[in-house]
Amino acid sequence: MTAVRPESAPASPGPRPASPASRREAYRSEAGHYDQRTDAFRQWRELLIQQLPVRRGDTVLDVGCGTGLCLPLLQHKVGPTGTIIGIDASEQMLQVAADRVAEHGWDNVRLIASPVATAPIAATADAAVFCAVHDLMQCPTALGNVFDHLRPGAPVAAAGGKWPGLWMWPLQAWVTQLHAPFITDFTGFDQPWRQLARHVPDLDIRELAFGAGYLALGHAYSC
Repeated sequence: MTAVRPESAPASPGPRPASPASRREAYRSEAGHYDQRTDAFRQWRELLIQQLPVRRGDTVLDVGCGTGLCLPLLQHKVGPTGTIIGIDASEQMLQVAADRVAEHGWDNVRLIASPVATAPIAATADAAVFCAVHDLMQCPTALGNVFDHLRPGAPVAAAGGKWPGLWMWPLQAWVTQLHAPFITDFTGFDQPWRQLARHVPDLDIRELAFGAGYLALGHAYSC
């Protein structure tokens, strides 16, 4: 598959992303109602997991899993014989995920409270999913740790927001308001998948929401 490189608007000096401290506070304070805040994008999340080619019994890394919104969808695909490893640095968000796991009685979910870059991943996974985690997608160390724990050729799927193309640039204010509390740096927001593509040579990009979002699919580098 050939990756699509949509025309993007030039970088804008307007957005003021969150500082690391304010981003942590945003995730802490939003943990209790994060699910409701992001419900409008449920179809993106569903499409992301739907397109991830995993099978029953597989082990999947949910990178930056937050409150665990992808967990029910992943459970449906990997089944009780599979394993889901969720990683997130926000203890408050991860507590919501843990409550979700306990409520459903999922004994095949492992939650790791750690920055992804240093997360102790004690497994070689069959797939990885990145859902709305722009900062992680721009961190080579975090991506390196994830791909060090993926089998060669493992399917990888990512989705999130991005700057809209020139033809839809009026959406910039809406995109900024939506993402600024949770992003420390908008660098790379024109093509958020750029770092990921270094690990996924066949990465295929599909635009969503009139160019204000994307879905990226491919496979981990295989020697």
